Amino acid sequence: MGEEKYLLATPFSANELNTGMLVLASMVLSWIFIHRWQQRTAKGPKTWPLVGAAIEQLMNYDRMHDWLAKYLSESRTVVVPMPSTTYTYIADPASVEHVLKTNFANYPKGEAYHSYMEVLLGDGIFNVDGDNWRKQRKTASFEFASKNLRDFSTVVFREYSLQLSAILSRASSRNQEVDMQELLMRMTLDSICKVGFGVEIGTLAPNLPDNSFAHAFDTANIIVTLRFINPLWKIKKFLNVGSEAVLDQSIKSIDDFTYSVIRRRKAEIEEAEADQKNDKIKHDILSRFIELGRDPENNITDKSLRDIVLNFVIAGRDTTATTLSWAVYMIMTHDHVADKLFSELKAFEEERAKEENVLLHLYDTEDTESFDQRAKQFAELLSYDSLGKLYYLHAVITETLRLYPAVPQDPKGILEDDVLPDGTKVKAGGMVTYVPYSMGRMEYNWGPDAAEFKPERWLKDGFFQNASPFKFTAFQAGPRICLGKDSAYLQMKMALAILCRFFKFSLVRGHPVKYRMMTILSMAHGLKLTVSRRSEDSSRR
Repeated sequence: MGEEKYLLATPFSANELNTGMLVLASMVLSWIFIHRWQQRTAKGPKTWPLVGAAIEQLMNYDRMHDWLAKYLSESRTVVVPMPSTTYTYIADPASVEHVLKTNFANYPKGEAYHSYMEVLLGDGIFNVDGDNWRKQRKTASFEFASKNLRDFSTVVFREYSLQLSAILSRASSRNQEVDMQELLMRMTLDSICKVGFGVEIGTLAPNLPDNSFAHAFDTANIIVTLRFINPLWKIKKFLNVGSEAVLDQSIKSIDDFTYSVIRRRKAEIEEAEADQKNDKIKHDILSRFIELGRDPENNITDKSLRDIVLNFVIAGRDTTATTLSWAVYMIMTHDHVADKLFSELKAFEEERAKEENVLLHLYDTEDTESFDQRAKQFAELLSYDSLGKLYYLHAVITETLRLYPAVPQDPKGILEDDVLPDGTKVKAGGMVTYVPYSMGRMEYNWGPDAAEFKPERWLKDGFFQNASPFKFTAFQAGPRICLGKDSAYLQMKMALAILCRFFKFSLVRGHPVKYRMMTILSMAHGLKLTVSRRSEDSSRR
């Protein structure tokens, strides 16, 4: 009787339910089959209903740059649908110029990018559009054009490059392994804090003290990068669990450091003004923004200063240290490049010493004091103008950036529907990402030797020759072209000139060198090296 009541109350019989389920399953499978059949000749990653290419992208997340390079080698534009939006990846200079210059106003950072990065970069110059971006850029461009800042930067970069040289000198005498990437991160963090904010934090001190800010900054960078492909990050943030909980703690550590820097600078400025001592006034970027903040119309709060500080940290610390790490790796794995670079530096040294009427002291590689003094003497010959004559060194750095750009991908929002030069249609609300990592490896951009590390490609009759910024995109292009390009080259040339003149590097046996997925192309496991001192006329032969 109970069974009969159940059957009477049920609108469908068991057979009818089974049939309905089979029909539904058949419809779903047919839908998936038709979707995949329609894509049989399409280029790009596999996509599926509802989830788009998320499955393949997640499976290749740790090697995403090479995953994209494969598809972009087959097609200059690759469309990757995702659950929340559609990414259009481009590697063709014509399309890049269209996005970064010709139709610049249609491709801002966008709300999606801002929401991903806001917790770390706030409303700083790298994370905003419109008037806010223009005001910050105008002030920053004025500062970067300042001779005072340039001269101050040269002194600071020389100082910290010599501190790094002394650490390597001790390591060589003790046969110690070093993590070059970590040392370079310390050097550039100290440098940007001195040049950008007028404070010394001493992470490159001989005892290499632990730095909670640096660790927290790296952790935050990794987690916000994961947000770009993880649609669940907002739920995790709301619940404060998993990676988002770790991010929250990292940001607290970052903010503690940053606000302390701001308070310290403000106090120093007030003290200098009270004592009426102009010699205490510093030429750092933060001081300029603090001064501007005194005008209420500029609406610069401590939160604004915090965002400015962190944007300059990611620009001045991470990008430079990462590029230097890849440059050292490429130099030591290409003997002919190391030899040629050493020869240029030796010839430069002799010519500059003659011009300056400087007697170069002999040194003994076994004598640490004489070796370090000789490195210091060489460093004194390195000025902003003289470094500009080291064309092969400039080419080595540029070739490193071609293959290992500090920012491997740069996404832009889309305000209105548009058509790229190759005919690809992009929809408002989606994102277009130009991919410097892929662009440097494309034969259609650089010829059949695109995959080779070849600094000579940048030289003509011994002089450095630039390429179009829409082809060589390591410093972006158009209205947002990097303001700190010259400053970055200055620090990288200062550091590499000293290191490659006085040291040889060898990779620790078995140490893996691969990139880590974050906004900056850093090495996942660092760069473990052994170091040896160069003699007066040594080479790698």
